[in-house]
Amino acid sequence: MRRYFYSIIASAVLLLAAAGVSAQTGQLRGRVFIQQADGTKVPAAGAQVDVYRVDLPGKYPSKTNKNGEFVYAGLPYIGTYVIAVSAPNAAPTVRGGVKVGRDIDFELVMTPGNGQRFTEEQAKAGGGGGSETAASGGGESAADKAKREEMERKNAELIAANKKIENANQVIGDAFRSGNTALNAKNYDEAIKLYDTGIAADADHPGIPSLLTNKSVALRLRGVDRFNAAVQSKDEAAKTSGMEAAKADFKASAELATQAVDKLKKLPTPTDPNEAKQLETNKYFALTARAESMRLFATKVDPTKADAAIAAYQEYIAAEPDAARKSKAQKDFAQMLFETATDPAAYERVVAEYQKILEANPEDPVALLRIGQAMFNIGALNNNDKAKYQEAANYLQRYVDKAPDTDPLKAEAKDLIGALKAQANVTPEKTTRPARRRP
Repeated sequence: MRRYFYSIIASAVLLLAAAGVSAQTGQLRGRVFIQQADGTKVPAAGAQVDVYRVDLPGKYPSKTNKNGEFVYAGLPYIGTYVIAVSAPNAAPTVRGGVKVGRDIDFELVMTPGNGQRFTEEQAKAGGGGGSETAASGGGESAADKAKREEMERKNAELIAANKKIENANQVIGDAFRSGNTALNAKNYDEAIKLYDTGIAADADHPGIPSLLTNKSVALRLRGVDRFNAAVQSKDEAAKTSGMEAAKADFKASAELATQAVDKLKKLPTPTDPNEAKQLETNKYFALTARAESMRLFATKVDPTKADAAIAAYQEYIAAEPDAARKSKAQKDFAQMLFETATDPAAYERVVAEYQKILEANPEDPVALLRIGQAMFNIGALNNNDKAKYQEAANYLQRYVDKAPDTDPLKAEAKDLIGALKAQANVTPEKTTRPARRRP
């Protein structure tokens, strides 16, 4: 009575209409000085700048230029950071409660000291788990009675089991259909409650993975709404509580989608061709849901889950038959790599993924911008590598040339080009063909 259920449970159409969270990033810049005995301040050239994210894991080291200036591009806008600076013969100092993208030029002043460099913990602290017998009367023997009673018991158990399966089929089918109706109406709370009713009916039922998948979608979409509302809120308390609620939804969504994929992979392939095809369809929807949920989990909640998110996205892209959706997924994948990158090797992977996009569309503005930002960060992380800065300037200028004036990131790119010129004496090179990197 279970076997026909494959054709009853199919994932909601909304799975393909993934609602995105706008990837907001911002710039962080500042200047570092050393105060002299006479009270004057001189720029701290080559000072160590350590930026740590305090609400989530994140470390971004760099150094100041000869004018004591530093700048970071593409840091997550919603994060909270501390800036710790140190230099030889100076006492370290730290600035907390830092937000990026606020157009603030942070100033940090050190005094003479022993050249100590704060650890991450110190910086975040502000410096400081056998025999048969015939029955009388010529009736049935004791052995025959025992056999009859055993058969009756087994028949009763089988009838009860079939009744339970029939009831579960009814409950799960109703929960799926009603939940999907609520999901399509964007009533996410009701959809989640209805899916939970079906999930509780029979944990081993083959329809459970699809309920898990669609509950994951409802949680993700609710999280997106909560996230965007928090970003736009002017009330700091509402912003904080809304952001935490969104993160909880993203985490739960990722966990449920992962469970759905794992359960579907363990189900035996049905002998009926139509049921086998439906099972593969359900796996596809689960892979889609997991990829998007893991992307949000890694970029908005826990960057340490980046490797798991990358693996989930790669498995989904390999299973995606539609060329347009595959192309979009590749762009989302590259953006996720950009948002979770923290070291030169990770940024090099960002460049490689966006280069693939440029191979299909040499003037893709987002790819040009992200490669420029990634190159800039590689240069900053590699002790102001001028060659990387030059590549960054070239890509950023190509982006500025292509992007419309209404693009909110165009001004930021221009500022970054200006910073490269002022800090590293690097200006964009004129070129008539797309820049290509050696393999």
